Amino acid sequence: MEELPSMTVSQRDQFLVLNDVFRIYSDFDASDIATQIFTVEIQRDKQLDYLMNGLRHLGPSFSSLDANRPWICYWILHSIALLGESVDDELENNTIDFLGRCQGPDGGYGGGPGQLAHLATSYAAVNTLVTLGGDKALSSINREKMSSFLRRMKDPDGGFRVHDMGEMDVRACYLAISIASILNILDDELTRGLGDYILSCQTYEGGIGGEPGSEAHAGNTYCGLATMALITEVDRLNLDSLMNWIVHQQGVERGFQGRTNKLVDGCYTFWQAAPCVLLQRFYSAHDLVLQGSLHMSQPRDEDHEEHAHDEDDPESDDNDSDKDSNEDCRRVQPVFDSLNLQRYVILCSMVPEGGFRDKPGKPRDFYHTCYCLSGLSVAQHAWSKDKDTPPLNSDILGSYANHLEHVHLLHNVVMDRYNKAIEFFHREA
Repeated sequence: MEELPSMTVSQRDQFLVLNDVFRIYSDFDASDIATQIFTVEIQRDKQLDYLMNGLRHLGPSFSSLDANRPWICYWILHSIALLGESVDDELENNTIDFLGRCQGPDGGYGGGPGQLAHLATSYAAVNTLVTLGGDKALSSINREKMSSFLRRMKDPDGGFRVHDMGEMDVRACYLAISIASILNILDDELTRGLGDYILSCQTYEGGIGGEPGSEAHAGNTYCGLATMALITEVDRLNLDSLMNWIVHQQGVERGFQGRTNKLVDGCYTFWQAAPCVLLQRFYSAHDLVLQGSLHMSQPRDEDHEEHAHDEDDPESDDNDSDKDSNEDCRRVQPVFDSLNLQRYVILCSMVPEGGFRDKPGKPRDFYHTCYCLSGLSVAQHAWSKDKDTPPLNSDILGSYANHLEHVHLLHNVVMDRYNKAIEFFHREA
């Protein structure tokens, strides 16, 4: 009898992940309704305890992230904002003071006081200060020096370098343009040749790689698409192949993977779902029709029956009918499986003690907590045609207590903090 070929490392890892995920799903489906209701609750108090403790004190194991401290501030504070909460005055002032000491004398922010200014930590610092909000936080950003720093990072080939003499890639392009856009310092000099560079990074699969010739990757795809949206050149991309690549990265686990034939990871909930919604809204705004084969999220009757209009209700009237019709016009079926994506994140990435992780068997961390919560927000709001329409109960897995603040798809900051920052920096111009 011919022996079966042995598994590759990748095949073995995929088998183990599937085994863990489907065991979790099976145990959940077999449990009673009370247990299910409790299990899918985000448990805000535990999330906040985990996040607040991390903001106040980190153990020695975090020493390897010394050059990423603005990122830790952003991951934690953005997660708190998504939960609809804020920090006390002492923590806010300490954060503003710390980031002020990370700001370089020639513009930009380093990973810590005295460290080299870097686009990544500059983006994290700016988003943190936008999330804190208020004149003190926002006015602490030196816009003039930041503009000078961004110009120094601009490469003659059109892209950006992450620091002096550093690498040039799609991530750097997004970081620079996101900062410039939110600070109201974006101009033709920063955008010159940028669309051509991003376009050269779109691969034969449809996704976007980190640089020309690289494999399509979720993080770089988000960065490339968001950059093109911020400079209003989205239509230059091959949108149909881009959309098809993204939606086909939602695997049988119902979470997203970051690259073709790679393992599912909770953080890609944001990196992949946000581009789906961005593209779908772009298609809708420009009366374009999606081409090709797409995964479509199929709403279940039981998910929406509580919102169905009851024609036999004696208290219903024509005004109610008009309201329902208006609501229908403001809703759209997402191109990804929104509810089952939430199911993966809550059942497989959420840790009972607070925080989120990559996948079952992995430890929790602030990075995955940030992007799992950001992705959950995107998934909850994915049924809305525009940014101003709130989700319905049926759009949210679990009770409405799981509802997260609406996130800005291009900057990944909570929408109301973004609006206040834009107003502030337009006054400062």
